[in-house]
Amino acid sequence: MARSTIGIKDVAVAAGVSATTVSHVLNDVSYARISPETRRKVKAAARQLGYGPNRVAQALRNRRTGVLGLVSEDVATTPHAGRIIQGADDAARARGYTLMLINTAASASPASREGDVDAVLERQVDGILYATMYHRVLETPANLGKVPAVLVDAVTADGSFPSVVPDEYGGARAAVAALLEAGHSRIGFINNVEDVPSTSERLRGFRETLTAAGLDGGQAPVEASSSDAAGGYEAASRILRRTDAPSGLFCYNDQMAMGAYRAAAELGLAIPADLSVVGFDDQELVAGSLFPGLTTVALPHYAMGAWAADRLIDILEGDPDAGGEEPGTTVLECPLVVRASVAAPRNP
Repeated sequence: MARSTIGIKDVAVAAGVSATTVSHVLNDVSYARISPETRRKVKAAARQLGYGPNRVAQALRNRRTGVLGLVSEDVATTPHAGRIIQGADDAARARGYTLMLINTAASASPASREGDVDAVLERQVDGILYATMYHRVLETPANLGKVPAVLVDAVTADGSFPSVVPDEYGGARAAVAALLEAGHSRIGFINNVEDVPSTSERLRGFRETLTAAGLDGGQAPVEASSSDAAGGYEAASRILRRTDAPSGLFCYNDQMAMGAYRAAAELGLAIPADLSVVGFDDQELVAGSLFPGLTTVALPHYAMGAWAADRLIDILEGDPDAGGEEPGTTVLECPLVVRASVAAPRNP
């Protein structure tokens, strides 16, 4: 068989793996979880068949530019931006693609956001990653579907685009479980007031984890405010002055936890001796800088960016394992990051 007739699917068949696995092995994708034995089989099959990806030839043959557009709604101005962009860029580079970034404002008019998408389309990108600054239901620009597109940290109401989001519910369960395992039975939650999926899902995870542990999750103390340090201070001040004040506190995010630290200090409560605190987001400049260091839940920003770029490329290259262009939402784990803000309660 002539070299020009050999493709990635031939290597996949010979090695007994998927085309995506072949691509990850031959492009040395660092985050791909592939066993050494599988890597050996793929490389052996590629050598035997004389296969080596030729990106220039592929681009000419498929009339593609090898460029992906990343349109971000305020992502480039948030603390998490770098991780999403880095994950997408690493995955794209590993597979021979280049990433082009443009920032758009979440508050911009629909016409303005369509104009930003048009600006990317004019550069002849093969596909678009559309990222938002926090997990929410997105009304996409009308022209987004002109090329294959994948959403990052967002979904659409009708599920019309493939998307990747964090496991808000599972992350909340992990946070509350850390407090339960430390021995706390009086656990409260300070929540965000905005109507976004993370607000409702973290609250649901909080209540259901307490209920599953034999506590009354429906009656557990909850206060809500803006999702910043000032809001955290206000909500924590209210919840810590209640007659049923908790000994363990789960905070909607790390900035609210920072406000909770201030409220606890004003009330003469030491962390974690008198009050254990768990945050959400793992913002390095907050969680790692507080004293004591904040135990928190990490959002998988890098993994979401990488997954989205890989999924988009799989669609572009016609990988059958990508399910064509069928939409669907992938949920990625939010792991617990243990620091020093949780301890056994003095009075459980």
